[in-house]
Amino acid sequence: MEYRYCGNSGIQLPVLSLGLWHNFGSVDDFGVATDMIVKAFDAGVCHFDLANNYGPVPGSAEENFGLILRENLRSHRDEIFISTKAGHEMWPGVYGNGSSRKNLIASCNQSLHRMGLDYVDVFYSHRYDGVTPIEETMQALVDIVRSGKALYAGISKYPRDLQLKCYEYLRAHDVPCLLSQYRASMFVREPLLPITDSDHGNTMHSAMQVAKEEGSGFIAFSPLAQGLLTDKYLKGIPQNSRAAKSTGFLQVSQVTPERIDAARLLNEIARRRGQSLAQMSLAWLLRHEGMTSVIIGTSSVAQLEDNLRTLDNLTFSEEELTAIDAVLSSQSL
Repeated sequence: MEYRYCGNSGIQLPVLSLGLWHNFGSVDDFGVATDMIVKAFDAGVCHFDLANNYGPVPGSAEENFGLILRENLRSHRDEIFISTKAGHEMWPGVYGNGSSRKNLIASCNQSLHRMGLDYVDVFYSHRYDGVTPIEETMQALVDIVRSGKALYAGISKYPRDLQLKCYEYLRAHDVPCLLSQYRASMFVREPLLPITDSDHGNTMHSAMQVAKEEGSGFIAFSPLAQGLLTDKYLKGIPQNSRAAKSTGFLQVSQVTPERIDAARLLNEIARRRGQSLAQMSLAWLLRHEGMTSVIIGTSSVAQLEDNLRTLDNLTFSEEELTAIDAVLSSQSL
């Protein structure tokens, strides 16, 4: 396993981290979940990424992870980096959602209870809710760290115009932002690319570049675009796939002909590299300067092992990068 430092900190993360967004909840096979977590740890994946609402049902991924940790990895707690988050809807009523101090502190306490932990390694504000002042949310993170319930603070999915404000507030209160988490993939490149201010014509740094300049690590989730950057959809929508379900985060409308065509072309490039499309997609993200780690989500040990083989080839030739850019720039993705 390769490890990279998080920004200006002394913390290193594996370049591939395991996320428990799907496949670790109460509706999933507990034995398979256990095997994946233990196999990941044995392979050097020492970072496990959770959130209070992961499941389904919400909270059950944390409960299962805590049980797996106690039953299989109890003596290894100090070798493991655990992150969790709060900010999306979690319980009924006006206090179970959003970025308020009330929600974040209550959520942190509940997460620790579910996992049976005294502290997590990093606690994120999972999102900006559009209402709560940044100062209130960031001060809640500061106080959670100072209370010892988390060792570090992080932000997730914050708009670019507020990202710098978060860093400045946390740094001014001696709790610098350890990690910034964003959705990123070949099909979602916005956090990786500079943008132009349409009103003034100024070029703004990417979210990843801002994080790097401000000393924060950067970690990507959904690196395979919910399966679109695998061989699953190369021939259309399989009956048992996420997109075939009426509920979930990947809908039929997202599996566009343009994306399927792009995936087919990218798959040919991956094949010439001796990789699967999924492996090349992960390697492509990891080549970006400033990328600390990429969060993978797996449903089996075999899929986990396949993702881990990404590490066998992380380099790209200029010809390969040019070919990939040509595919991505020519499609309406």
